[in-house]
Amino acid sequence: MTKNLEIRTAGELGQRVATLADVSELVGAALSLDGLILREADLGPDFFRLGSGVAGELFQKLVNYRIFTALVVPDFAAHGERFAELAHEHARHPQVRFVTSEAAARDWLGRQGAE
Repeated sequence: MTKNLEIRTAGELGQRVATLADVSELVGAALSLDGLILREADLGPDFFRLGSGVAGELFQKLVNYRIFTALVVPDFAAHGERFAELAHEHARHPQVRFVTSEAAARDWLGRQGAE
């Protein structure tokens, strides 16, 4: 029997991560999902400025609450060398993964939910 997975984008949930305050709202909205997709448009400039703490706070909460998340960023390097390094490090993370397309995001999240 195939399980119907609920995989949604932040936009479908009416969410966007622009500040630290947005992190808890997104996590609350995503708790019941099998997978969450964050597209580049769902992320504010502070997310890409690693010194702001937004990315770190988001990743920590996603891992703590076991929300499988794929971040779709077509060009990691477009956001600077440090961000590109972070994205490459998370290209194989077991819960929070960077990918370059929404199709890749749905494929990876679908495999996580099937396990």
